[in-house]
Amino acid sequence: MLRRAHVLFLFCAALLAGALLACSFGLAELSASEQAAAERNLAIVVNQSNPVNELTMAELRRVFLGERGHWPNGRRITLVMLEPGWPERAAVLTSIYHMDEAEFNNHFLHGLFTGEVFVSPKTLSTPEGVRKFIFNVPGAIGYLRASDVDKTVKVIHIDERLPGDKGYKLHVPPREGK
Repeated sequence: MLRRAHVLFLFCAALLAGALLACSFGLAELSASEQAAAERNLAIVVNQSNPVNELTMAELRRVFLGERGHWPNGRRITLVMLEPGWPERAAVLTSIYHMDEAEFNNHFLHGLFTGEVFVSPKTLSTPEGVRKFIFNVPGAIGYLRASDVDKTVKVIHIDERLPGDKGYKLHVPPREGK
């Protein structure tokens, strides 16, 4: 009985080792261009429970501008951004807002004062902080490099495309030192 258990253990260990080897081999086979694309693409991410799977670029802009306060299920939208100085933030300001940092700040100051803006962004210091915040806040939306996304958040389609798809519009410069 002990011998059979030992053989079964060795068999399972060999299967597991083979599966892990196959998985790591598959990851190693990503081409340099695929790895670079994951690094350059900016993913729009929401909480896993958010029923929204897709937005147009115009809808995304309205959400990010704070002109839309609630998701279709009635949950309040919570916008999350990285602090100034992050290349991801600069890419969002350019690609989504069509503003620079000063125009962005003026938009929210004016909008909150006049009541034209329903949502003011929450600013966090790291991509990991953004990911954790979105994981914990059901109405949250933010952005991450595609290479920083994990299973704790949901990537949504923008204009029917995901990061890496041909014609995807949200990109960020490569990280320094990579």
